[in-house]
Amino acid sequence: MRTHDGGGGAEDDTGVIREWPRRSIPPRRGVVHRIIQPTPVPKRPQNEAPALVTPETPSLVTTTEGELSDLELLVRGDPEAIKRLIAEARASHHQNPFGLNEPQVRAVELLCGNQRHTLLVGGSRSAKTTLICRHILMRAIKGQRMGAGGRHAILRHRFNAVKSSVWRQTFPKMLRLFFRGPDGRCAVKMRPNWQDGFVRVWAAQKEEPAEIWFGGLDDQERVEKILGNEYATIFFNECSQIARSSAMVALTRLAEVLRGKDPVTGQPVELVQKALYDLNPVGKGHWTYQLFFDKVDPDTRRPLIDPNNYQTMFLNPLDNAENLTEEYLKELMGYPEKMRRRFFSGEYVAELSNALWAFALLEQLRVDLDEKPSSKRVCIAIDPSGCEGQEDKRSDEIGLVAAERAMDDHAYVLDDQSGWYSPEEWAQKALLMRDRWQADIIVAERNFGGDMVAAVIRTKDRNAKVKLVTASRGKHVRAEPVAALYDQKRVHHCGRFDALEEQMTNFTTAGYEGPKSPDRADALVWALTELMLGGQGDTGWATPKGTY
Repeated sequence: MRTHDGGGGAEDDTGVIREWPRRSIPPRRGVVHRIIQPTPVPKRPQNEAPALVTPETPSLVTTTEGELSDLELLVRGDPEAIKRLIAEARASHHQNPFGLNEPQVRAVELLCGNQRHTLLVGGSRSAKTTLICRHILMRAIKGQRMGAGGRHAILRHRFNAVKSSVWRQTFPKMLRLFFRGPDGRCAVKMRPNWQDGFVRVWAAQKEEPAEIWFGGLDDQERVEKILGNEYATIFFNECSQIARSSAMVALTRLAEVLRGKDPVTGQPVELVQKALYDLNPVGKGHWTYQLFFDKVDPDTRRPLIDPNNYQTMFLNPLDNAENLTEEYLKELMGYPEKMRRRFFSGEYVAELSNALWAFALLEQLRVDLDEKPSSKRVCIAIDPSGCEGQEDKRSDEIGLVAAERAMDDHAYVLDDQSGWYSPEEWAQKALLMRDRWQADIIVAERNFGGDMVAAVIRTKDRNAKVKLVTASRGKHVRAEPVAALYDQKRVHHCGRFDALEEQMTNFTTAGYEGPKSPDRADALVWALTELMLGGQGDTGWATPKGTY
């Protein structure tokens, strides 16, 4: 018998998950507006090929002709639609004795399948990582109780990220939720080795402990140490940031064979090898979309030899609504279209064929603020408009972006404070950003308002160093040299700037194809041109009155 243990136990030869006493889950209450969920994986004999999971993304729909869907109502800001959607999601989730609701049970069942590759993809805070970490710990416990021990790896693009996010946050939370004994204590013993980056796991004292390794693929020395071992499980966390080539190298170590005796029946068993993936969806050009949905090799574009070995499921924040605040869900629902589709609906987005920036590249270049080198020069950039204040939503926003050039001669985007401000407000905001980031200069576009920009800033601080620049060419022409810096991997975003990044991905070689004006992206272009391209060259810059 080959075990397919995951969050709730093991799948035996009849396809039934044993060691998992859960009550039946009643169907969702009948509503017109609802979330369409992917089809659960049917039970099957061991020698039968795994059934394909419908790659249909969760979407908000209406079943009555001519009636507005909930998504359309959300776009229009209908507060009743928002409240109804959250209430319906919470009411339709019936938890089993292990604290999992209906969508999470289906995700666990998929993880228990006999496919080698499994992807959980979905919106922000949809419990993807928690469910996979739970599955990995169950596999570690199973291997240890089999007497086989075994190693399992959780990998991310950067070690600091996996250490702070998964090791220090997700794992302790997951242990508290799912692995408490009758006395309220954790039923699993774990001993961390902080120096080498792994924990030993015991559930049976007499058997060889299992090991769960945590690693980043950004440090060559650490990669060599991690990939010096073989593993029974490899989990690529936030794999939108992981290059396909790095994942392929790591998968060469998914080779550990764990054989032992079933702790219940005493029969010989083997723990199957598994590669697990999760991510917030990016563009459809990403290698995970090609593998799991197009079912082709991302490098050759040839059909996969074993397409049924790649299974996936979509989750979104409403699938985890009982663990999130209503305010958080409302904020996600109010995002612009592309952001809402990625972080709320949990969908891959179609990217423009001639876009200057791609979501996947931005994810790969993202870093934490404490990871960047020390600063060499900092710039605050302003893209002004005719906005008169917070209530003037008909006008374009004021672009306000902070960026720096570090000692490694790479650029780092630090902050985006763009919004609807009056001239006094954005001048004050720019000076606050200058003080916070200890900026050397403020760069502002002169085209709108002429010398007014510098004059407004100098009413707040007469000694402020302001450089006025004139745009003499189209926006996309100015943006192309900056986009080339990203292609060279010389620009990094310190954190997530969703509204800014959505504007960036709407820039094409033919022009800007997004709604309204790309004020945030314009400010980014001004800042990076000043820092990385000398503030001149083939960008249409001019400073007729010099630097103030």
